[in-house]
Amino acid sequence: MQTRPTFSLHHSAKSLPVARRCHRWLALFASGLTLGLTLNWAGGAIAQQPGASPSASAPPQVTAQITQMDEAASSGNLDAVMSFYSPNFTSQDGLTYDTLKQTLSDLWKRYPNLAYSTNVDSWEQQGNSVVTVTTTTIKGRYPDERRDLNLVATITSRQRIENNKILEQEVLNEYSELTAGEKPPSVTFRLPEQVAPGEQFDFDAVVMEPLGDRLLLGSAIEEPIEVNNYLNPAPIELELLPSGGLFKVGRAPDQPGDRWISAVIVRDDGITAVTQRLRVVPPGN
Repeated sequence: MQTRPTFSLHHSAKSLPVARRCHRWLALFASGLTLGLTLNWAGGAIAQQPGASPSASAPPQVTAQITQMDEAASSGNLDAVMSFYSPNFTSQDGLTYDTLKQTLSDLWKRYPNLAYSTNVDSWEQQGNSVVTVTTTTIKGRYPDERRDLNLVATITSRQRIENNKILEQEVLNEYSELTAGEKPPSVTFRLPEQVAPGEQFDFDAVVMEPLGDRLLLGSAIEEPIEVNNYLNPAPIELELLPSGGLFKVGRAPDQPGDRWISAVIVRDDGITAVTQRLRVVPPGN
């Protein structure tokens, strides 16, 4: 059986010009990953948390606030969005109230036309707090001088609300896709949602259309999820993909912590970039 290559990609002189052109597209794509952090009120696996109630019975003030946040974020109203956050806000990714506000300000300057839509999956009263599970979908188009970029992202996360302010946040499921060009490649993305520290895992990004005589280039990227990486994505190096996709093996870091795993696929008629959050958690969590 053929050995699957790891994420360590070798530098290819032939790929450099294309890699430079793709860097800007990937930067915009990676920026879009942070968008869902604004609107997800709670999350985790799609299954309800113990004791959680169905979304239909969510308190009216919760559903009303989520609707207001969707509208404020879709219109780029930063002050209105931040009014829903506690000054003591924290997240598992290291965001605070101030860093979230600055990140959103920078992000919406790059990506001004985004539409947010949030659904409440479940909610639970915990003392003076409300913990809800929601899924947010973000869609947007960025007009570029060469070709428009289309973004679709889906994020599920858990957040604790106290005194009608978001106090804590934990994102547990995140998937984003950026496409550009006349006919971007259709990509099937295979990656586990979570692994244990030090665990080996497979990662595939398979192009569904027949390759024919056309060249296919691609790259796999793995990044730690932290504040400094939100708007400063890693550069990419593209390799020739004679097998019609990326087939890689990764190894999780020894310590728990979330990672972004990305695939960039380039064809003469379009580009597709996909990113999924990989949770690295101790066994049993």
